[in-house]
Amino acid sequence: MMNFDLTEEQRLLERSVREWAARDVAPRIHDLDREHRFDPAVLSGMASLGLLGISVPQQYGGAGMDYISLGLASEELEYVDTSLRVIMSVHAGLNCLTLLAWGSEDQKQRYLVPQAQGQKIAGYGLTEPGAGSDVRAIQTVAMKKGDRYLLTGEKTWISLADVADNFLVFAWTDVQKKKDRDPSGISAFIVERTSKGFSSRPMKEKWGILAGNTGSFKMDDVEVPDANLLGQPGEGFKIAMFALDQGRFTVAAGATGLIRACRDASVKYAMERRTFGVEIGQHQLVKEMLAQMESDYQASRLLWLRAGWLKNQGRRNTRETGLAKWFATSASERAAGDAVQIHGANGYSDEYPVGRFYRNCKGAVIYEGTREVHKLMQADYLLGYRNDRPTRCELPPFRETRPYT
Repeated sequence: MMNFDLTEEQRLLERSVREWAARDVAPRIHDLDREHRFDPAVLSGMASLGLLGISVPQQYGGAGMDYISLGLASEELEYVDTSLRVIMSVHAGLNCLTLLAWGSEDQKQRYLVPQAQGQKIAGYGLTEPGAGSDVRAIQTVAMKKGDRYLLTGEKTWISLADVADNFLVFAWTDVQKKKDRDPSGISAFIVERTSKGFSSRPMKEKWGILAGNTGSFKMDDVEVPDANLLGQPGEGFKIAMFALDQGRFTVAAGATGLIRACRDASVKYAMERRTFGVEIGQHQLVKEMLAQMESDYQASRLLWLRAGWLKNQGRRNTRETGLAKWFATSASERAAGDAVQIHGANGYSDEYPVGRFYRNCKGAVIYEGTREVHKLMQADYLLGYRNDRPTRCELPPFRETRPYT
């Protein structure tokens, strides 16, 4: 039976993240955004709160909290700025939870433990200049040479590209299957930044999430030992899709926080700004936009909470997580647009935060499955064209009970 009442531990986490973000990040986020500057101090702050390993079991250096807690942290972080939630999506979701499910014990000890403790930062390398939604279009190859692989290729639109110490990278290990576009020829690897032949550069052209680090990296015959092959050869596509399930969950929860931020900023402004002798909140069409934000916030929160509940049970949740991601990100785009509209000319000014919300929201409608991809997925479920079966590795049901301190 689903019960969405938060536990005392979850409420304490929610409050702690909210207070930290409001105190340590919110006063500086305007300047960081304007300067296109990523502040490494946010990583140490998140590590001190246990957020970088929030849903990793204690035995692997994590906080041992459940997946609802992961969603709550993501919502609170994006309430202040999307760049904070992106760290959760990439480091904690796409990478750490994937290592937890697919990694060998040796890989968990060498990589997951320091990442969960915040000693190392992790990234995710799937997207390429010619491959986004079409994963089988990736061109990166990994050639076997003795007891190691040589990886060559380029990854782009990579969050934390210049920050992460370790990356989960996907490459073709079967040349013939690459020609046939057979995804069973893709494998997954753990690649270290310090590897010879690895280089990264920041992306300056983006117009949203400016306080976050985004870039690309190249690999020129980067040597990766057999011990850093994640899963078995040919399981890379399954691993990539599993990872996206975890990342999409945090994106859905984060977009819900952005809707709430738009709502709160708009309510405040609607009660202060006056036109035609009354507060603009008295105008019917402004009320309509505010009401839409509230309904979108409540619906989005329920959707990601349901997906989190399924994750806590150890049940497959690709369909539910995809729906939550699609709905919440689309709703956040609508909320941000209406927030700017409510603010009028001031919404077009950098003086108010809603312009930043508007620039930030668009990315989530594109990455980790575009709006159009998720629409097709949901239709395929209804038509019976898609039937997700459990993969070899699923996240274990949540078992730990650890007070949040």
